Amino acid sequence: MLFVRARPRARGNAIGGIGHDADGRAVLQLRIAAPPAEGAANAALINLLSTALQVRKRDVSLKSGATGRAKQFRIEGDGAALVARLEALIASCIA
Repeated sequence: MLFVRARPRARGNAIGGIGHDADGRAVLQLRIAAPPAEGAANAALINLLSTALQVRKRDVSLKSGATGRAKQFRIEGDGAALVARLEALIASCIA
C-alpha cells in the first residue's frame, strides 16, 4: 500500500515529497491540477502515479480515500523496482 496526501487544484501535477499524516505515518504528497469533483482528482492521481512509477494505469488502484485527501493506493508490479523508483522520486523532490 502507498499512502498519499492529495492537494487538488494545484498549479500542475507533481510529487511534493514526503509528509506525515495525523497518525505520524509517512505519506507521499501529491499535487494535482484537477478539481476534486466527479473522480477527476482520483483519475489524475492514478495517471501521475503510473507515469512516475513507470507502471500501467491498470496496475494502480485506489483502495481507500475516494472522497478525502488522505488516500491509499495499491501498486502492482515488481516490488524491488517500485521501491527503487519511489526512492529516486523522493530524492529528486528533496534535492
